[in-house]
Amino acid sequence: MQILRSQAESYSTLCSGAAESTTQHTIPQQERRRALIVPREHGAWGMLLVPLVTGAAVGLLAGGHVAPVLLLTTAALALFWLRTPVESWLGTSAVRVQTREECQLVSRVVLPLATVATVTVGALFWQGKNRELVWLGMIAGAAFATQILLKKLGRTTRMAAEVVGALALTSTAPAAYCVATGRLDARAWALWLVNWLFAADQVHFVWVRIRGARAAGLSEKLTVGWSFLAGQILLGVMLALAYHFSWLPELTLIAFAPVLFRGFAWFAKRPQPIVVRRLGWTELAHAVVFSVLLTASFAWYCRSHGHSDCFPTFEVCLRAARWRTSVQPYRGLSVVLFPAGCACG
Repeated sequence: MQILRSQAESYSTLCSGAAESTTQHTIPQQERRRALIVPREHGAWGMLLVPLVTGAAVGLLAGGHVAPVLLLTTAALALFWLRTPVESWLGTSAVRVQTREECQLVSRVVLPLATVATVTVGALFWQGKNRELVWLGMIAGAAFATQILLKKLGRTTRMAAEVVGALALTSTAPAAYCVATGRLDARAWALWLVNWLFAADQVHFVWVRIRGARAAGLSEKLTVGWSFLAGQILLGVMLALAYHFSWLPELTLIAFAPVLFRGFAWFAKRPQPIVVRRLGWTELAHAVVFSVLLTASFAWYCRSHGHSDCFPTFEVCLRAARWRTSVQPYRGLSVVLFPAGCACG
């Protein structure tokens, strides 16, 4: 009995050791398999979903419908997720398919995602609905293509590539508003503009925080982040002009206040070690606060000015007769871009 017991203990020890070695061997494989099929750009999820939620909320508060927003959300998530396994399969990403097993794994993910994307996009355009989304898709596609070209130019244009990519990701804001309300009006374009400005500021701030992680004083921070500081000042001037000329809802300035404050405050803070994960969560919190404040500002504007009114910044007032004559052939396009509520005086 004692011999059997000792043999059992030795066998269990051997099995546990084998399990540990197997786990140690499979952890890198699991991480690689995950990288092949799951998007690695965690910040891009926020740039995609936060504008979508904001546009959907503004559209629903303006009397829109929920069902098309759910279809758009499903389509956007499927298409965004589909990009990673497709790039892995084509070999255009950093992590590429190398074995037959990995190829099978990628194909098992691509097919369902492509099916979901096809069905939801087809439902959105069923019976000629939501045709205005074609314009947004064309602009977003051109932005993604430009991002790819900028990435190929090297590290010097990497931040510019991310800013251009943010333009495509934030197109979910006007898209969500459009499918909810059934119109692509001035409010939709304003939502896209402010969401992209916010996302671009976040991209630039993360970039300067990583580059300036070892900056000891104000002079070193200015050397590293002078372009970010110039962008902060330019953004503040643009918002001040928007407030002065009533180009955007007044409360929109409050939505940008937290990120402007954290941007300027960084130059005055003492040097701190950067924790990338904490920085990511902090920027996500800023994005959520921005979404809530922006939705509140647009909702207040809708209630005080009426749902059919639009923002003066997108009105086209061509008072000269010769300009009216020159744009006459493009009246159909002007109806798409500028609704009937945007009458020129």
